[in-house]
Amino acid sequence: MDVLNILTGNLDRPGGALFPLSATARAPRAAAPGKGFALGRWASRVSGHPEAKGELPTAALAEEIETPGEGRIRALVVLAANPVLSAPDGDRLDAALAGRLDFMVSVDPYLNETSRHADVVLPPPPPSQSAHFDFAFNSFAVHNQVRYTPAPVPLEDGRMDESEIHARLILAVSGMHGAPPSAVDDLAITTAITRAGAPKELAGELTGESGPERRLDLMLRLGPYGLTLEELLAHPHGIDLGPLKPRVPEILRTRSGRIELLPAAIAADLPRLRRALGESPAPLVLVGRRHLRSNNSWMHNVGSLSGGSNVCTLQIHPDDAARLGLVDGATVRIESAGGGVEAPAEITDTVRSGVVSLPHGWGHSRPGTRMSVAAAHPGVNVNQLLDGTLLDPLSGTAVLNAIPVTVTPSP
Repeated sequence: MDVLNILTGNLDRPGGALFPLSATARAPRAAAPGKGFALGRWASRVSGHPEAKGELPTAALAEEIETPGEGRIRALVVLAANPVLSAPDGDRLDAALAGRLDFMVSVDPYLNETSRHADVVLPPPPPSQSAHFDFAFNSFAVHNQVRYTPAPVPLEDGRMDESEIHARLILAVSGMHGAPPSAVDDLAITTAITRAGAPKELAGELTGESGPERRLDLMLRLGPYGLTLEELLAHPHGIDLGPLKPRVPEILRTRSGRIELLPAAIAADLPRLRRALGESPAPLVLVGRRHLRSNNSWMHNVGSLSGGSNVCTLQIHPDDAARLGLVDGATVRIESAGGGVEAPAEITDTVRSGVVSLPHGWGHSRPGTRMSVAAAHPGVNVNQLLDGTLLDPLSGTAVLNAIPVTVTPSP
């Protein structure tokens, strides 16, 4: 999409692709070259996957836990994630989490397929007892705006909010068990003020009833609009910050100072892409699917969102169904090089001939969980069709679409 906008002259232009300026973003600065996109500065221990912006692919997690030697992953902190369902070859990762870790902690409201392996599960409070400021989606908005919502319902005595849970984990990992959680907030505030070159007295001017609120107040004050937490509290329905405006020069931080449409790493991979274009396509390929009432493996345990159209079916075109002798609603067997699963067939012309679609995030049939609604509608895990060997060579990320499969009536 970005390349198309660039080639048609619609990047950083009204009607094309514009970039929002959130209330907690850096204040506008002069255009200047930067460090660029980091790739391959180091590699994973076992398979040598290149890092991308300091991260490694989930496909490497199981082998990094299993393989002996210096640097083996021995402890794991999981924050509201379910990689046993969302990573390729979930059975392998499931076994690694069950028997090869020295310690695991999960911050999760559910005992799910992953958190059931944790030594400690720390459930955060529900949304009704949590404050909310949208850092992520304000950075993808189509109109600049800002809103902060304090927790509508107070916490019970002795219950930690999510920020305190994270702070205590940070202190534990840092060997500072006796320090109060506020020490993490104080350090973050001091560091941010120093990096921004702001006067240290600013720390004393911050408002808020908690450390996270004080940190938010600081980010707003240092942001491009010079707002404060008090202003957001005075406008509970939000503040309109105006339409998006062209701003690419001030945010571009490539080494060249220009838009690098074809980075060297991608250019070097083009011969492989050309060879792939000459290969004969598989007769039937699998693509993923999302539902409006769920996201990944989330929300499957919410009764009001279950059933209806939120079901795990294999969508297949009528022509393919007729050719393969499949009946709508009947159970079919889907197999790939990585494994096989069974799911009901949904014959529909919403997918093209030669393509079948199975939603991801399902497969709630493993023992030891406490997700009764999800277990009643388990579905199947599409990642069981992937063995973790089909990967993008640049990032090591698992290929999740266009997987060659066969589909047959279930015996």
